[in-house]
Amino acid sequence: MKIIIHGNSQTENSNYVASRTTSINEITDKKPEVKKEEEISSFSTKIYTPNDKARQQNISLTCSKLNETIVKSGDTFSFCNTVGKATPEAGYQKADIFDKDGNTVKGYGGGNCQISSTLYNAILSLPSISVIERHEHSKEVYYVPLGKDAAVAYGSIDFKFRNDYDYDIKIYASNSTNSIDIKIVKL
Repeated sequence: MKIIIHGNSQTENSNYVASRTTSINEITDKKPEVKKEEEISSFSTKIYTPNDKARQQNISLTCSKLNETIVKSGDTFSFCNTVGKATPEAGYQKADIFDKDGNTVKGYGGGNCQISSTLYNAILSLPSISVIERHEHSKEVYYVPLGKDAAVAYGSIDFKFRNDYDYDIKIYASNSTNSIDIKIVKL
């Protein structure tokens, strides 16, 4: 924001108005406060199928939907509500998933559970995050230790947690062909 300050000055030969542009910071001698993000947790999982193009597409879509999600103090986060339903119209492709009996089948959004599990492991070290809903897969997964997974299926099972900190948090989600990386920051 700029403020124009006008001042009058006279000389022997002429009258003129002098003006200069002054910023608000010069007037108040204060710099604007910038909130600095502070990383409070992170977790990464390895992608063991880097050549599975459908799975890579799904992971990229979901990470982009999840990236920069803010969970306000006292609010509950829902993975399914944040990411939405994995449909072909949303750009998702069929990739390996587990059915309720532990069989490997093709389904839209295959790869989403690896992201929700990576997020789950990132929040496990945060004492003021309360897990509200989490489900293990019907079969052991390879990308997190046994019992540290968080299966999701839109409209059926979800991964939810509540932010009990007295500050907001932000989720950063990114991926490469070899890994999924989740970072949680304090705002």
